[in-house]
Amino acid sequence: MKLSTAALIVGFALSSVLAVQAQGAEKGFRVGFLTPYPLPAGVEVSGARKLGALEDVGREDPTLSLKGIQVFEQALSERGYVEGENIFINYRTSGGRDELLPDLTAELLRLKVDVLLTLGTPATRAAQRATKTVPIVMITVLDPVHTGFVASLSHPGGNITGSSELSEELVPKRLELLKEAIPKASLIAVIWDPTHPANALDLKRTESVGRALGLRVRGLAAHDGRQIEKGFAQMRRWHPDALVVLTSYSAFLHLSRIIELARESRLPVMYGTRAGAQGGALMSYGPDIADQYRHAAAFVDKILKGAKPEDLPVEQPTRFEFLINLRTAKALGITIPESILLRADEVIRW
Repeated sequence: MKLSTAALIVGFALSSVLAVQAQGAEKGFRVGFLTPYPLPAGVEVSGARKLGALEDVGREDPTLSLKGIQVFEQALSERGYVEGENIFINYRTSGGRDELLPDLTAELLRLKVDVLLTLGTPATRAAQRATKTVPIVMITVLDPVHTGFVASLSHPGGNITGSSELSEELVPKRLELLKEAIPKASLIAVIWDPTHPANALDLKRTESVGRALGLRVRGLAAHDGRQIEKGFAQMRRWHPDALVVLTSYSAFLHLSRIIELARESRLPVMYGTRAGAQGGALMSYGPDIADQYRHAAAFVDKILKGAKPEDLPVEQPTRFEFLINLRTAKALGITIPESILLRADEVIRW
């Protein structure tokens, strides 16, 4: 009887352990996805709070689109992860309100996520301030060394790794393309967001490259709609030959109005993402953001398998997108040289 009782106790204990293990296996890994951008309609959100979702965002920018998220989830699937079975992705979006990012980060950390995925500089900053232990994978941060996210690209040195947007190389390229498209240009206006951690540095880079190209560069600080309206009123007195819009959430949020005001001033615009050219800017040049989602999945996979962020070098983009809007060029009376058209990844003709 005693032996049977002991056997029952051992059997019960063993079944309890197995039950706990099974429960843990069922839970799988948890990934928290933190973004300042509205989530596109159609995205599957695991308990996410959707703030101001945009119905047509997928047609505007791969940074925000369903395509980018699908690329990320597909890349995870190819590595054996099945959403809802052995991995759970919890999305949180601030809808462009940076002041919400700390609370949203805290929500994800309370879910005991294994990895935090952050899109852009403000989201990465919020995650960095919230945890020094949970691994963070950043997507398309403009300058992670300058902003203090990593010690260096080759040796991050902390709990953050991911991808950099390589802004120190993109800034000169954009000015070079503008100069080639508009040879007579002499004064370039630059809209930059003073609340963005990297925009001030990119403005200095633009000014430096401008001097090397024989261009005068004049910056205009603007974050919200009122400042942008006021800025364009000032800009009209300068009579610039072209406008460069530095990459930030504000640049996306106010894209339509910026393009409209530029059109009224007959001002050719260069944007840092394809959304600009698709929305009416003359040109856009920047990294293929969807490709960076693919790389983000690889980082997540390595970390879930035991790698430490400090040992995973930050990757720089290798694929870039150059778009030209010929419809805008025609409206502005600009003839784009054939040499530039041949280098474009996409030419918008109507």
